[in-house]
Amino acid sequence: MFWKFKENAAWLACISDLLPDEAVQSMKSLPQHRRGFSCYHHSLLVSYASFVLCRRLGWRAKEAARGALLHDLYLYDWTDRSLHTGRAHVMNHPRWALENANARFLLTKREQDIIATHMFPVTLTPYHYLESFAVSTMDKVCAVMELLGILPETVPAPYALPQNVYAYQELSLGRAIS
Repeated sequence: MFWKFKENAAWLACISDLLPDEAVQSMKSLPQHRRGFSCYHHSLLVSYASFVLCRRLGWRAKEAARGALLHDLYLYDWTDRSLHTGRAHVMNHPRWALENANARFLLTKREQDIIATHMFPVTLTPYHYLESFAVSTMDKVCAVMELLGILPETVPAPYALPQNVYAYQELSLGRAIS
């Protein structure tokens, strides 16, 4: 299964330039689908799963990993209803994530499409690339796993990622991973 992180080095090579970015790191403080999962954690899981899937299918795994990491770079607490209505978040966060990502990184057309279309069919913006379909699918798989509390068996929750991912950061909980 994806969660054994056997392809960790190749995956990290694809996203290592994005991880230290201040906006990417700020996702650690933003909640995601379930208590204990940050937007950062979710995006890393989607990125890794998309990378592995695309690599195995012979698709562009690097672009999938990068687009997936940035797919939720909307940079606000979506649970704070004073900032938006629930429907506005669902419909608009791909556009806001794309605007934020474009402002910070030089993205390929494929990476842009991954971010813009990851909420299809809800947003009605269709995929233009196979990698966009893969990331969108892995986003939904990871979200369901988070909501149901189904976590990778070989990796403890709540920040269940390879230790070297955290070499770039301290957790938003105020303590470093040892």
